[in-house]
Amino acid sequence: MSDAKILLVDDDEELSQLLSDFLGREGFTIDVAEDGAMALRRLSEGDYDAVILDVMLPQKSGIDVLRELRRNSQLPVLMLTALGEDIDRILGLELGADDYVPKPCNPREIAARLRAILRRTRGDVDSIHHGDISLGPVKLAIAARTVSVRGEAIALTGTEFNILAMLMREAGHVVGKDAIAQSVLGRTLRPFDRSIDVHISKLRRKLGPAADGDSLIHTIQRGGYLFRVIED
Repeated sequence: MSDAKILLVDDDEELSQLLSDFLGREGFTIDVAEDGAMALRRLSEGDYDAVILDVMLPQKSGIDVLRELRRNSQLPVLMLTALGEDIDRILGLELGADDYVPKPCNPREIAARLRAILRRTRGDVDSIHHGDISLGPVKLAIAARTVSVRGEAIALTGTEFNILAMLMREAGHVVGKDAIAQSVLGRTLRPFDRSIDVHISKLRRKLGPAADGDSLIHTIQRGGYLFRVIED
């Protein structure tokens, strides 16, 4: 993980310097962009392993940067959001952010979140669960980190891929939200934290319905989620 190259996008010069210094000591290579337009230029020119992206940016917001990035890239994104701005967090997750950290943020938490994101996007969550999975219309290739539905490839973020892998490994059984958060996000859920719900909602849309018209992933009230074992 020490060779990871990160683009930090934030217009707060003091915070950027603090995070750059700390993450540099933690073994990351950090480039800084001060606004959204500069971030997109850097991303088009550089080979980055992940992005730390503030929501509030001059010229082009972090949400707009994420929207443009997700048109052709699944690069891991850790959003920085203002404390209490739930709408920004949910919108960021809807658009494909892997996780978020509320400001004011602790540099140690940023480093921990980055490592968790990089582990899962590099295929190192629980030794990536051993082997490929094929259930109903969905085929998931672990080594290649690809997913297809009825033979058609679908694009998933690293977080979505690992949530789906976990649910498919436990197909027919309920997997709790806390278990998903610990295994995939590498953290516990905060009160009223909807991160897992949003990722599941996106997965449902991307996977589409089963042959019977029902969702492939069921919500179990006060429990978690269940991937259905069905023929298709």
